[in-house]
Amino acid sequence: MDQIIKYIEEIEDELISIRRDLHQYPELGFQEYRTSQKIIDFLDDLGIEVRKIAKTGVIGLLDCGEGTTIALRADIDALPIEEKTDVSYKSKIKEVMHACGHDGHTAILLATAKVLSKFKDKLSGKIKFIFQPAEEGPGGAEPLVKAGVLDNPKVDHIFGLHIEESLPTGVIGIQPKTGSAAADEIDIIIKGKGGHAAAPHQGVDAILVASQVINALQTIISRQINPHQSVVISLGTIKGGYKRNVIADQVEITGTIRTTSPNLRNMIPEMIEQIIKGITLSQRAGYELDYRFGYPVLINSSELVKEVKEVILDIPYVSNIRYISQPSMGAEDFAYYLQQISGIFFRLGAADSSEEYYPGHHPKFNFDEKALKVGVALFVYITLNIIKD
Repeated sequence: MDQIIKYIEEIEDELISIRRDLHQYPELGFQEYRTSQKIIDFLDDLGIEVRKIAKTGVIGLLDCGEGTTIALRADIDALPIEEKTDVSYKSKIKEVMHACGHDGHTAILLATAKVLSKFKDKLSGKIKFIFQPAEEGPGGAEPLVKAGVLDNPKVDHIFGLHIEESLPTGVIGIQPKTGSAAADEIDIIIKGKGGHAAAPHQGVDAILVASQVINALQTIISRQINPHQSVVISLGTIKGGYKRNVIADQVEITGTIRTTSPNLRNMIPEMIEQIIKGITLSQRAGYELDYRFGYPVLINSSELVKEVKEVILDIPYVSNIRYISQPSMGAEDFAYYLQQISGIFFRLGAADSSEEYYPGHHPKFNFDEKALKVGVALFVYITLNIIKD
């Protein structure tokens, strides 16, 4: 392992350079053409078998003989945000930036491929390097799964990570089971009857009905759900009405529903419809409800967590493992892979205590670049533990 750590140290400047290059040229989901080509060229130079998948996705395969096949995944897309940092490598693309660390994830996985290809004589098995588009939306993991990313050869376990600015550099965060919530979308149309504001009794005020629906939907959490279970109902937009003296005939409401239990998730649509139906019926209004299931609940393998614990603590760069008891209510489409095979999604501490950091999706988001080599070592050590010769 000393040789491997030494090599990671040798390529750290290159690792940072890759990340900064990607940061300057961010691309949105399924538009990551430059990023994909950079990945392909890098893997080609390493002699790793490469193929494209799902438009802008890339798979690299390192074949080290018979044995277990594992996959390592990085998301490669950016966000539609105008960057407001003062760094020398800030985004050159107007209103697009890597505001969630995906540039770091991609650089980590490329460097991991470089390290493992150099030390492939220590391995017995196969490694798939999955560079996935569109994690931020509309979701790249599900199309990759449908396109066979986990097949030929069949993947046994998969691992991913996410830079976490709330954890110090050197700390690895692990959720032993549920890691992230499911995120679903909801569209509601309240249908009333228009009229003059001076004679509200002659119409059906869609705004009044919508306000009752909005308030009542929160009672699902406070009165219908076990308080030990996590649910978040957030209604983000409401549109309706024409003028101050007109009774609105229609109101549109949109929002998201987040849950951490698959069973509870399946019950929520009926609960929501019962409330909307009851209120609109009592107010002589109508409604339309469109409930769309999005990213599923991310559930890590408890057995794999136990297996890799000591391996992680042996990494020289790792100061501690922090077990995170509460799942993130933010969704992560790595969950689609974990519906098919066992794996772990790690939280990679990336905060220097002397610096101020902003949360993901903030225009001033950044992270401690010393965390990059920690991420590489994490992937390398886990791989060597599972498919060592």
